[in-house]
Amino acid sequence: MDYLIPANSKRSLLIFGLFKPFDLALFGIGMATSILLLMILSPANFLFAMLDLAPGLICGFLVLPIPNYHNTLNVIKEVYKFYTTRQRFIWKGWCVKDELKQK
Repeated sequence: MDYLIPANSKRSLLIFGLFKPFDLALFGIGMATSILLLMILSPANFLFAMLDLAPGLICGFLVLPIPNYHNTLNVIKEVYKFYTTRQRFIWKGWCVKDELKQK
């Protein structure tokens, strides 16, 4: 029995159709860290305010949804895996020699 599964069936497993629990936890930790830094350091100028907000902004960027991927974190993981693991691509196309072998 072959079943046709709709392309969007996996979205129903995600929170709000976009996020995994890890994504929300990562974003929550980043935002909590930013809020703590803002309360503790009380930035006096723009540079220190941006440094205080950096954890929340970075985590927000990492969980940002991207088409054809889950989010930016997955894209970064895939790029890292592509450039660090040994790749071996086997290409087998149509060839006259292959046709002669089968006869």
